[in-house]
Amino acid sequence: MQETILPDLQACVLCEDVRQEASGQQTLVGIIGMIPAPAIPLGFFKLCLWTRWCGGIGEFTQHSAILNPEDEEPIASSEVYFQLPALDAHATNVHVFGGIQFTRQGIYTVEIKIDGELRLRFPLPVVPLQALPES
Repeated sequence: MQETILPDLQACVLCEDVRQEASGQQTLVGIIGMIPAPAIPLGFFKLCLWTRWCGGIGEFTQHSAILNPEDEEPIASSEVYFQLPALDAHATNVHVFGGIQFTRQGIYTVEIKIDGELRLRFPLPVVPLQALPES
């Protein structure tokens, strides 16, 4: 039986869409660092979380979630199973969160776990549109 080695999270991007090109490459559309909200509640037809794993061996389950500001309950979550057969392999996962509603302003949190182990947490601010800095 082959040893399991937890992989490294090489990259994680929250975006509006991930498109598969004819060449097999992926294009990330509308990369999101914060969400300007003209009104609350604010809904999205879909948001995508693109992740890439490398440097591991074995079978894994990635759990991704967007947590609300106050009690950190998930407003969206998704799981995907993937395999890495060798240390030089990589896996690219796309989580599609459909029909998301941001019901209040504040700092939401994006969380990535692998086999139950937290690998990444980052803030996702939902701010009033008028609060954006002028360019």
